[in-house]
Amino acid sequence: MWKFIARRALLAVFIIVFGSLICYAVIRMLPSSYVERVARQRSTMPGSPGYQVILAQLTERYGMDRSILSGFGVWGANALRGQWGNSWFFDVPVTRKFADVIGYSIALNIITLFLEMGLCVPMGIAAARKQYGRTDYAVTVIALACVSLPVFFLATLLKYVFSIKLGWLDLYGVVGRYYQQLDAFGKLKDMAVHMIMPVATLTLANLGGLTRFTRTNMLEVLNADYIRTARAKGLPERVVISRHAFRNTLIPLITYMSYLLPGLFSGSMITETLFQIPGIGYISYQAMTGGDIPFAMFYATFLTVLTQVSLMTADILYAAVDPRVRVQ
Repeated sequence: MWKFIARRALLAVFIIVFGSLICYAVIRMLPSSYVERVARQRSTMPGSPGYQVILAQLTERYGMDRSILSGFGVWGANALRGQWGNSWFFDVPVTRKFADVIGYSIALNIITLFLEMGLCVPMGIAAARKQYGRTDYAVTVIALACVSLPVFFLATLLKYVFSIKLGWLDLYGVVGRYYQQLDAFGKLKDMAVHMIMPVATLTLANLGGLTRFTRTNMLEVLNADYIRTARAKGLPERVVISRHAFRNTLIPLITYMSYLLPGLFSGSMITETLFQIPGIGYISYQAMTGGDIPFAMFYATFLTVLTQVSLMTADILYAAVDPRVRVQ
């Protein structure tokens, strides 16, 4: 087992390095250059030198005169020492800006993850138990509707209904205009109310896939021979589902959930931008569109590492769920 974990860790390191190189190359080739934008702004100021002079100075200052491989080597060496540099767009250290905004994303995505698991798994199991019944058809329609609707459409629809028509919730933001005048409980309640639509958007956007996945795998398990044997022994249906069927359904679910957490952090960029939540997704969108290479690279590396950790955790959980993996 330890040898397997060591090999898996070495593979993860290779993927992280290679993935970071691709991200760095793509960011360097983007048309939105921070250096060019700043050079254009400074060249319009009275008494400033020409655009080309300022561009040459800024290019040398920010290391944009290096090749992609050379620039990535310098960035990688600094990253290994924990020196992520300063954000060009926000003019603060990258790690400080990350620490300031990551709390919003963690709260948003963790709440969404638990809510999604609490809804999708029971819905998928109920649909499989009542195959081709009213429950199955209802769950299928809901799941297909959630899969078909894009995130920006769901967010716009929720805004139109609950903000514009009903006036129950604010259109965007994480706090209201009277936030500073509230007590501790009132501030917590105000933030919770502002999180309703973003959490609902992310949950609905991911509801269909996990529900259908749970239903499909549950149907395969319920048609297995050992399930028919358990029922023939006279075991209650609750015991058959909870102790025999659901445990074997966990194996493919772990595979699916291993992609869920990093997918939520990367996919929340759209939701955070639409609702203007100052989380890591919205801040990274501003940094990328502004050509902020240090922060964009930190965010890309963060997602790559998070993905590899999630996959490694899934591989280890296989042994906890499936005895055959422990034997092998």
